[in-house]
Amino acid sequence: MLKRKVEIVVISDVHLGTYGCHAKEVLQYLNSVKPKKLILNGDIFDIWQFRKRYFPKAHLQVIKKIISLAAKGTMVYYLTGNHDEKLRKFSDTKMGNIYIMDKLVLGLDGKKAWFFHGDVFDASIQHAKWLAKLGGWGYDLLIRINLVVNFVLVGLGKEKYSLSKKIKNSVKGAVKFISNFEETAAELAIHNEYDYVVCGHIHQPVIKEVSNENGTCTYMNSGDWVENLTALEYNNEQWRLYHHGDKDTYLAPDLKIEMDEDEDLPDLLSAFTTL
Repeated sequence: MLKRKVEIVVISDVHLGTYGCHAKEVLQYLNSVKPKKLILNGDIFDIWQFRKRYFPKAHLQVIKKIISLAAKGTMVYYLTGNHDEKLRKFSDTKMGNIYIMDKLVLGLDGKKAWFFHGDVFDASIQHAKWLAKLGGWGYDLLIRINLVVNFVLVGLGKEKYSLSKKIKNSVKGAVKFISNFEETAAELAIHNEYDYVVCGHIHQPVIKEVSNENGTCTYMNSGDWVENLTALEYNNEQWRLYHHGDKDTYLAPDLKIEMDEDEDLPDLLSAFTTL
């Protein structure tokens, strides 16, 4: 197979070990590229919902593929998330070309890029982990129900339907949380003079330019491999959002947005030191 040479590939929220994980599609994608750097931006494993009775061959093959890429020269950065937080005890560990870290800063063609999963912004995880885990189990159940629904729809010759996307887009609280997440990440990046900030966690793939009175940065989210099947790619000084299996392989970036200065930014900066 002819592989595309890519400087950087970023994937997140694969959730290996869950029923909703599209491991075969992850494997297809990783087999199609030859990245210099592979950034795994959190929740690659789902330790919260890990079951000994469920870890299919395709899930294991994804792990083997990542190790194979590292053995062949790809620099692999595993940035820990909330579902694989147990790996944080191994932060700053290096095994050959594989690095386990909590966050990463890279220089890219004269600009600075800041990578981290993003769960530090989630109050339910920081202060009520049992509630976050309950939500995770509920999400997994919803995905399993959605698999059955889509099986029936495809059998009837109709398009697949995402229950979780419908819920996220219709619940005002969820929409507001996503907006706040993106704005907070962008504000912190501008404050710290980063040109790019790259997150995962909220399963919302996007590239957008964000501005406030202190400056401008590009906020990006690599999405997930449960619903969206997306990855970020950096090549020739350009970021693109890859969508696996879609007729439009690369998604168009969002329009530029302006933000007012947030009075609570000093408090956010203080809280962020826990990352």
